[in-house]
Amino acid sequence: MQSYEYDVKPKRSHGKRYAYFGGLLFLLVIAALVVSIVALVRQENSENDNSSLRSPTPNPMPTTTINDHNSSPESPTTTTTDNTVDSRSDSVVECAVNGAVRSPVTRNTCVNTDGCVWQSRSKNEKTPACIYKDRVGYVLDGDVTIGANTWTARLKKTGIDKVYGMDVYNNINVQVEMINENALRIYMYPDKLMNASEIPDEALTMDIPRKLSSDKLYNVSFTTEPVFGIVVERITNSTVKTKIIDTTVTGTIFSRQFMQLTTRLSSGYVYGFGEHNHRRFKHDMDWKTWPIFTRDVAPVDEWNLYGAHPVYLNLEEDGKANMVFLKNSHAMDVVLQPEPFPAISWKVIGGVLDFYVFLGPSPHEAVQQYISAIGKPLMPSYWSLGFHLCKWGYENLTVVQNVVERNKMAEIPQDVQWGDIDYMFNKFDFTVDKKTFKDLPEFVDELHQNGQRYVIIVDVGIGANETIIEQGRVNSPGYEMYKDGIDMDVFVKNHDGTVLKGEVWPGLTAFPDFSHTNATDYWIKYIKYFYDTERVKVDGLWIDMNEPANFVQGSINGCLNNTWNYPPYVPHILDGHTGSLYYKTICMDSKQTWGNHYETHSLYGHAESMVTYRAMTTLFNKTRPFIMTRSSFAGTGKYSFKWLGDNQSQWRQIPWSIIGILEFSMFGFPMIGADICGFWYAAQYEMCLRWSQLGAFYPFARNHNAKGWPHQDPAHWDEAFTSIARRALHIRYKILPYLYTLFHLAHTTSSMVARPLVFEFPEDKQTRNVDRQFLLGPAFLVTPVLEKGKSSVEGYFPKQRWFNYYDGTEFAVSGQRITVDAPLSIIPLHLRGGYILPTQQPANTTVYSRQRPMGLIVAFDKDTSARGELFWDDGDSIDSVTRGEYLKVEMSATKGKYLEYKVIKSGYQAALSLVIDTIELYGLFGFPERVIVDSVQIPTSSVRSKDKIIELVDLNLNITESHSLSW
Repeated sequence: MQSYEYDVKPKRSHGKRYAYFGGLLFLLVIAALVVSIVALVRQENSENDNSSLRSPTPNPMPTTTINDHNSSPESPTTTTTDNTVDSRSDSVVECAVNGAVRSPVTRNTCVNTDGCVWQSRSKNEKTPACIYKDRVGYVLDGDVTIGANTWTARLKKTGIDKVYGMDVYNNINVQVEMINENALRIYMYPDKLMNASEIPDEALTMDIPRKLSSDKLYNVSFTTEPVFGIVVERITNSTVKTKIIDTTVTGTIFSRQFMQLTTRLSSGYVYGFGEHNHRRFKHDMDWKTWPIFTRDVAPVDEWNLYGAHPVYLNLEEDGKANMVFLKNSHAMDVVLQPEPFPAISWKVIGGVLDFYVFLGPSPHEAVQQYISAIGKPLMPSYWSLGFHLCKWGYENLTVVQNVVERNKMAEIPQDVQWGDIDYMFNKFDFTVDKKTFKDLPEFVDELHQNGQRYVIIVDVGIGANETIIEQGRVNSPGYEMYKDGIDMDVFVKNHDGTVLKGEVWPGLTAFPDFSHTNATDYWIKYIKYFYDTERVKVDGLWIDMNEPANFVQGSINGCLNNTWNYPPYVPHILDGHTGSLYYKTICMDSKQTWGNHYETHSLYGHAESMVTYRAMTTLFNKTRPFIMTRSSFAGTGKYSFKWLGDNQSQWRQIPWSIIGILEFSMFGFPMIGADICGFWYAAQYEMCLRWSQLGAFYPFARNHNAKGWPHQDPAHWDEAFTSIARRALHIRYKILPYLYTLFHLAHTTSSMVARPLVFEFPEDKQTRNVDRQFLLGPAFLVTPVLEKGKSSVEGYFPKQRWFNYYDGTEFAVSGQRITVDAPLSIIPLHLRGGYILPTQQPANTTVYSRQRPMGLIVAFDKDTSARGELFWDDGDSIDSVTRGEYLKVEMSATKGKYLEYKVIKSGYQAALSLVIDTIELYGLFGFPERVIVDSVQIPTSSVRSKDKIIELVDLNLNITESHSLSW
């Protein structure tokens, strides 16, 4: 109507009319441009950028920044800042829908659940449609109490009153402790009268130096509206702050048997969580749920496995990293989500939320900080780094003797023979079957005479069938393990105080409560019985079935129908669809010293490792204990080693083993490996050969398989197979001084032995998805063939100098994927420029290899420099370092002309007989005209060229003295 009037008024000129419409058109164009720019910004902010999503920037929130210890704590400043992003904007957190733990969520069930709202499905069908409303969580209830390095707040709930039929706690408490410059604790707990269970200090005490310096790596702030949230940001020189922890997301829930908390991540590069059979080292963030709850099951699918490790490493976009550990042993789900920003939702069915955050800043430093906090790993004996053989299904001792003999005749290095449950009488722990393994004591003595060792399996199920116990007294006089367990009151109890009975390998069984004060004495008695009365001088214990496993569900009498056995929320554990937690284990309401089994289930194997460690160090107090566990928790690596369980003889399992080894290296288990050639099923020739090549470079190298399947030890196959396996093992034995030094560093500094490329090259984005290769230490790269019928393999080689281990050939290019030849006889091995590796001539056992001449491999970097170190002691004493009886050497090469071998500590007298006979130089530019060693020129006959390696031979340099070389 107005436009009509404008058009017919005779006094309005055409020029003005055109000016008007021109201006209108101009405004429309400007508006369109603004809309386009906004759309582009939104699109950019929602892009993944190779695995991570950035959140949009919404309206700022009121925040409070917590002052550090150098500031006045009395008056924290509340500010409004554009740097604090409201993570709740467009947040998507799956709502806890009543009656829909395992059932499909419908619109009707969603909208009828308090605090839930139904949203339209996104393009991603995995995105939950039923999500929490904005104001579900907790808000401040009073003032925040600010201390020097801590602050505490009391919160009150907002949004919902019930979750899965349980009352949501009216109040919870939050405490943030800034522990030191690279670590902090976020502790969220209900009022003490709620009796929320926590991990006992005896089980795990976080050992973190409490000294906060002014150069801390982080700031902590909290938001008060619309719900309470904590934000931890990394301090950087950049104006862009990286959020490490950001809980300002809706949906924080606390109840007796269900807690939920979502925290935003710095990026989508997430590694860790366990124990699972992860298909890739870097996690799939696409709404992937990982349950954590220890379970006896073969590592075949993506279900929860033997260990419980609620810890992850988040690699930030710039290559820095943080590691976050939830100190909680209850069953839980971890949900990884990609949108609208990378995030983790924790769904835990009890206890408290006790987070420890480690800020590195490098990935390896973050791992070291975490491992140091939970307990530095056990130092292995040198012999345990040799090759191990085992099989479940050795019918009698003669079969075992034949296996050892044929591998000896084939010149396969073997340090350790293992005994599975075959050696036992009726599968009773610490007994020897006097019919089939009568001469086991003499056989073990013979192994010792030949420089070899013997390790036995011990299960947690103690035989409780009185008829079989009576037979056992005849087979093994003085054996009263069940009766003594009753007398010492060390068995797990039913809810009514009676001994819980299940079924495992001995038949009817009782389960020791390893948290009981008498458990160590009980264990000592029967280790000593096996050693003295059964006369088997065993060298190590393999503690198995300690999730704990049970062949009946709960107990022989079943389990009560209560909320411990049938909790309101069952995480996505294997067989959780039954509604119970006790499938293939014991009842959750059974009693142990540390609490009921609901609270302590995932600590059971951890407790056994602690008791076994105490028992072994009491009985054999001069030597390091060898303990191998299947079940584990955070800190178990302080007491035992770990293997990856009952895998399968399949090609697909080989790359999975690398991922498992890298993850458990992160979890504090440097001594980690998988059953070489697979446990279940018949191993195929090529698969077993390729696996044998790879397994030769596992930190823990053992070939083991199951009853009913053919033997698969190296000497079982033809001469071609044996020769190739022997060659790989000889390389392992040659680099054992380097490997042993790595384990010493792991024991003393919490460093990793097996390492992913991404932890050494975190700024190189190409490394972030590499999980078919791994490093031993920083310098020795393994690129195995993982597919059938392949004679080459593609690997990624970061921008460094890389040398072929076999002939010294250097890659002409680096920083890209390269295809390398890998005929059946070869596993590709490469040395990283810039490092010096100590070596030793191999032998068929470490007893003899340790007596042979040593050597050095020097691989020069682009500046023709290199460095390395050597740790050497008797290889077995538990206190060699505290007594000062060890050798420590630092080595450095500079300018491509000088090599210094500097002895830092020379306290191991037996090393006086050892010499460095050979030095191999990789990447030297030109052949040296002369070589000066300790001011004396060596003969030209001692300087050789082998392929592209320059060898200095016949050097005869005492390893306990410092030396200098120039050329």
